[in-house]
Amino acid sequence: MLPKYKRILLKLSGESLMGDSNYGIDPKVITQYAQDIKAVTDLGVQVAVVIGGGNIYRGMNEAETGIERAQGDYMGMLATVINGMAMQSGLERAGMYTRLQSAIKMEQIAEPYIRRRAIRHLEKGRVVIFGAGTGNPYFTTDTAASLRAIEIQADVILKGTRVDGIYTADPEKDPAATRYETITFAEVYQKSLNVMDMTAFTLCQENKLPIIVFDMNKTGNLLHVIMGRNVGTLVKG
Repeated sequence: MLPKYKRILLKLSGESLMGDSNYGIDPKVITQYAQDIKAVTDLGVQVAVVIGGGNIYRGMNEAETGIERAQGDYMGMLATVINGMAMQSGLERAGMYTRLQSAIKMEQIAEPYIRRRAIRHLEKGRVVIFGAGTGNPYFTTDTAASLRAIEIQADVILKGTRVDGIYTADPEKDPAATRYETITFAEVYQKSLNVMDMTAFTLCQENKLPIIVFDMNKTGNLLHVIMGRNVGTLVKG
């Protein structure tokens, strides 16, 4: 079977890199993610990655910390670059060629984000990791993922989470919650379901970019999604 998607953007949360810890980066998680990504790149799928920074720094209440929102957001952007470097090491250890691009200039460790260069890297089979969000405060890494996916003309955003899709209610709190196989953008709005922040979600809707929410922590799930199997929840239309 041929892959259903040719070019994807994989969005990972920073928290997912913690594994069972309360902070930082679990090498076992990096290794698992790298092996799963290699399985799809071996099929010729072009992969770009955006990772959050919540395992290192999450924006805190300004009134409590004394750190203004913009400053805190920049701190979070730097955390995403650290995570990107860790993922880059894991991917290269698994035998892949990679490029880390940053929306904030830091030439010693990452290329500056240049859209055409990113697309060329993907065409050459390199995994491209986008760090530092959009480079602007007040935007989340979900928004960065949506923006970059549109810019590189990805076929789909794959949002790897701890749950295996979008549910009628929080499955960790409501045992009666059921998973949607497919759902429209309009239905997500109507039901007030938490998929991405509103800016990111609206960007996807306006540009007709589908989103698949799935459990990235289950080995092999990424490959199943790429092959079009019934894994996770597809948001479209």
